[in-house]
Amino acid sequence: MTGSFLRVGEAAELAGVSPAAIRKWVGRGILAAVKIDGRLWFRELDVLEAERRTRGRAGRQ
Repeated sequence: MTGSFLRVGEAAELAGVSPAAIRKWVGRGILAAVKIDGRLWFRELDVLEAERRTRGRAGRQ
């Protein structure tokens, strides 16, 4: 399961944030993405790590 690749919506759901937040994380260098045929893909482990790193900044617990 943790080796899975996710699309933007799936990554957002996993992290408990909006798809826009996922795109912001990519733009800020918080979350790595792979672009294939114009679509962003994320490793599940990377999404979980990005969520953990940003949790305190957004006031989420």
